[in-house]
Amino acid sequence: NLPRIAIRSHGDLDWFFEDLDRKIDLVIDQLLDRFRIQCAKRVRNYPFLMGEGVWIDSEKLGWTDSVREVLKHGTLSVGFIGLAECLKALIGQHHGESQRAQNLGLEIISHMRKRMDDISQARKLNVTLLATPAEGLSGRFVKLDRKRFGALPGITDREYYTNSFHVPVYFPIGAFDKIRLEAPYHALTNAGHISYVELDGDTAQNLEAFERIVRCM
Repeated sequence: NLPRIAIRSHGDLDWFFEDLDRKIDLVIDQLLDRFRIQCAKRVRNYPFLMGEGVWIDSEKLGWTDSVREVLKHGTLSVGFIGLAECLKALIGQHHGESQRAQNLGLEIISHMRKRMDDISQARKLNVTLLATPAEGLSGRFVKLDRKRFGALPGITDREYYTNSFHVPVYFPIGAFDKIRLEAPYHALTNAGHISYVELDGDTAQNLEAFERIVRCM
């Protein structure tokens, strides 16, 4: 919940990054704890999954072996939501509104990605950063935060937080500019990411414009 961390920081970037790291540590501990529980299972607990040869190294395991050697090839993902509202809380603008906000947004998500990479190296596991769609969580988080902090303009005064690193859907911006601004975040979110634009009218009636957008992406 990036907006909540930003609201609580009161514009203090050092405090923001310190609390972000605390939250990352908490989530990583939870993921590793769940991973340990899953790894305690044996091949015999998952005869179909482990017996079809679709999991890397599953063919090397015996019936009573731990499944850790298979599960270690999967990913442990940390997700985030509401970068736009986070930036509004920190500096009063989101990344669609200023280059300063875009730079800070990239700094925040780059910091998160570096934490994932460092943990991956230390643990020899695939710890990754997810640009969370959070279709349900986007409404739940803002409802909780509005109750706690009040209706803050541009932050908690709507019915949802913006998904992951997206420029807010209500912000007036051209499709090409939105794609361009969100593009650098795709390289940082190696657990998954999307971008989308909304188009007026029937794209089947303007294939040239539709193709230009696809080529831009």
